[in-house]
Amino acid sequence: MRIAIGCDHHGPDLKQFIIGLITKAGHDYEDFGCYTNDSVDYPDIAGKVGKAVAAGRFDRGILICGTGIGMCIAANKVRGIRAALCRDAASARLTRQHNDANVLCLKGDEEQELVAEIVKAFLTTEFEEGRHQRRVDKIKAMEG
Repeated sequence: MRIAIGCDHHGPDLKQFIIGLITKAGHDYEDFGCYTNDSVDYPDIAGKVGKAVAAGRFDRGILICGTGIGMCIAANKVRGIRAALCRDAASARLTRQHNDANVLCLKGDEEQELVAEIVKAFLTTEFEEGRHQRRVDKIKAMEG
């Protein structure tokens, strides 16, 4: 699996931790920034990751900012992206199973042990299709 990952200035440390999880699991990734704690605008990073996932260059994306909310809002503006802010592994599993979410959003100061569970759930859970496909199709139709 290929993963696009990015963060704003609230997430470089957590991003590096997640990159370790991704590579240990045998996945490829591309880091879309940022790389320091110098202030950046999260919509710029969310746009890059979202467009790369929506174009099919990556299977999934992961975004990190202070709360995860800004990245989630910005990523969901990209046509074809279904970004979800997840605070636990159950949410990550369900958003994959029911919503076919393709971008995971996280808050930058989340505990690493919890992040490991969330990321694993997001990357290993498949979309269930069936009745959920009809609903995802309706979401796609709303994009215009």
